[in-house]
Amino acid sequence: MSGTQIHFGFSKLLVNDLEAAAAFYASVCGLTELARVDSEIAGRPISEIMYNPTAEGAATFVLLQFTDGKTRGSDEVITGFQTEDLDAFVARAEQAGGSVVAAIKTMPEHGVRVAFVADPEGHLIEVVELLAG
Repeated sequence: MSGTQIHFGFSKLLVNDLEAAAAFYASVCGLTELARVDSEIAGRPISEIMYNPTAEGAATFVLLQFTDGKTRGSDEVITGFQTEDLDAFVARAEQAGGSVVAAIKTMPEHGVRVAFVADPEGHLIEVVELLAG
């Protein structure tokens, strides 16, 4: 792709309850809203919340709800977050209505501690904490 600069810019997570999802991701991940958009995709009405990047140069996370009443499954994507305190992240997820899917596991061969949690709609979130080294 000569002369073309491409970079990854955002991920959109499809949810059934936009406000409940927004509350979960704000309380568990500390995400802050950048903007809300009401529009359409291929003729279907949508509402979405875009979040501020969590680090300089980081991609944007977006929650998107189709508002035409048709619901989606929760197995279409796995989001990933990195934290400095995996235990606290998992505890916040549970307190906010999420669940632990795979308990914290230390994986020295990959230099991380990792856990999988699910948000209240069942979307999987992989959470990693880098091991000191």
